[in-house]
Amino acid sequence: MADSLNIASKGKILTFGELLLRISPDEEGQWLKDNQLPFFIAGAELNAATALALWGVPVKYVTALPDNGMVKQIVTFEEQQNIEMSVHYSGGRLGLYFLTKGRDLKNDALVYDRAHSAFSELKPGMIDWEKEFEGVSWFHFSAICPAISHNIADVCEEALRVASEKGIIISIDLNYRSKLWKYGKEPLEVMPKLVQYCDLVMGNVWAIEAMLGIPVIPNIHESGQRSIYLKEALRTSEQLIKLYPKCKAVANTFRFDCKADVDYYAALYTGGEFYSSNEYSASHIINKVGSGDCFLAGLVYGFYHDLGPEQTLEFATAAAFEKLFIEADVTNQSVHEIMARANES
Repeated sequence: MADSLNIASKGKILTFGELLLRISPDEEGQWLKDNQLPFFIAGAELNAATALALWGVPVKYVTALPDNGMVKQIVTFEEQQNIEMSVHYSGGRLGLYFLTKGRDLKNDALVYDRAHSAFSELKPGMIDWEKEFEGVSWFHFSAICPAISHNIADVCEEALRVASEKGIIISIDLNYRSKLWKYGKEPLEVMPKLVQYCDLVMGNVWAIEAMLGIPVIPNIHESGQRSIYLKEALRTSEQLIKLYPKCKAVANTFRFDCKADVDYYAALYTGGEFYSSNEYSASHIINKVGSGDCFLAGLVYGFYHDLGPEQTLEFATAAAFEKLFIEADVTNQSVHEIMARANES
């Protein structure tokens, strides 16, 4: 590959991760009176796959689930979204997480209930990656997978070796979930050996620091200036690519909740050039979950269709911002709607 991302063949995008249900009680406790709990099909990699399928990109999703009637309904539903589902059926259970409506994935608003899930009990050798990668040109996973358990981290490495041998482009979303890293390993002990296989790394400067040990300058928040944040994104991106020569692109997102307002913008470093997006602001949003997954899907869509780095970044940023106004974990915005939003800014 060249210094920038180029897809030689337009095969399928394969994403790998855990399919979950998100349960969202309201903050006031009305769910207790109504005897109802809203739920949404969830999972970072599935969110990205769903967006890509909506935008007309061929997508395959690999996961592990228990073999029961409810799960079969979920799989059928996902197949109706034009996602090719490759499910390893086994024991265990379906993973859940509880997130108070409208809140972020942190503090006491988030409760995981995914121990002993079918996915968490996957082990190397259980998935035939040679078969799964047939007709695939891009493989995506997130840092949530290796955070679940040591054996899932090993499964990720197993998949990465096969994908790399086949010349498949590999991307990772460095989404940091402190509540998941509970099996005796720190991210810095696990993530560098996985990131070495990746062509595209997406996250933010703080996740890069936590998982790859590339430090962020102290007191960066004191300025609150976009120029300072972008300068740091450039510096850490350059350092990441030096440390991981296979990496061809690094993307950073910035979302700041300032009192009632939300500001959102992003940056992309590829081919030796640094690009920053338009900045979006809103006084009210509906749901913060899944915007990063949508951003990642936007990057994949742009590179897949050879849009060029600047247009790819603007598409991904507009897609992610529009996701903030959707209650579900996945976007429902078409390519046309997202392009229109990007062109407005």
